[in-house]
Amino acid sequence: MNREMLMLVEAISREKNVERDVVFGAVELALAQATKKLYQGEVDIRVAVDRDTGEYETFRRWLVVPDEAGLQNPESEEMLMDARERVADVEEGEYIEEGIESLPIGRIGAMAAKQVILQKIRDAEREMLLNDFMSRGDKIFVGTVKRMDKGDLIVESGRVEGRLRRSEMIPKENFRSGDRVRAMIMDVDLTLRGAPIILSRSSPEFMVELFRHEVPEIEQGMLEIKSCARDSGSRAKIAVISHDKRVDPIGTCVGVRGTRVNSVTTELAGERVDIVLWSEDPAQFVIGALAPANVSSIVVDEERHAM
Repeated sequence: MNREMLMLVEAISREKNVERDVVFGAVELALAQATKKLYQGEVDIRVAVDRDTGEYETFRRWLVVPDEAGLQNPESEEMLMDARERVADVEEGEYIEEGIESLPIGRIGAMAAKQVILQKIRDAEREMLLNDFMSRGDKIFVGTVKRMDKGDLIVESGRVEGRLRRSEMIPKENFRSGDRVRAMIMDVDLTLRGAPIILSRSSPEFMVELFRHEVPEIEQGMLEIKSCARDSGSRAKIAVISHDKRVDPIGTCVGVRGTRVNSVTTELAGERVDIVLWSEDPAQFVIGALAPANVSSIVVDEERHAM
């Protein structure tokens, strides 16, 4: 049986192109889950498979918790005072274990073991794909709409999927299956099934990144977008500053005949963009940001950070 296990692990490892350790981990998990079913309550079981011989040991274990915390789950926790009677130098957060009889692998049921192993391998493949995608360093996710999921869009790029929530879309924006979508990568949540990359089209960061793509001078360090504020779908303002006296920050972002700012506006469903000059002086910055309105007077309250 142990030789059969080693041959099975080798075969799955080659077929699915995943590390042997991942397959061994799946076998250990399948054995542990099957063993848990023999006990009442939420027991914690660990199985260790020898990578060379295929032999395995089974342990029941308890998490060591502070005495004052009490036992939230007596079946899988041990208070520090009691734990130290069994293992003198154990610390909070560690585990104490005792060996128990191992379940014969044949009693797990081939289907149950196979399901756990395949799920673990799918998770490993998904993580590998995700790591490869994220290592490219892209900030904007470009893909096509695959399906709707409870109001969210699932967007596919190659074999990687992202989730664009309804709240992160631009109002009145409607996508259909097969439509091309660009969105900002905001977060990666591996606990989400299927689509772990969280996307946004309504965030200020998305607009900043779109300008970075359209205006090479930003990438070259001549210009900098200091801040951005959006009422997504309606209008937005970005504050820019030039680090090169020869470069006009507003004109450069607007582009010849407005080509650069129009590209951003088109991507954002017609959202109007005002480009204003950044100033270290808050009063001067606000006067510029409120243009074309003329400011007749301004009073700054530095204590309340208000004006």
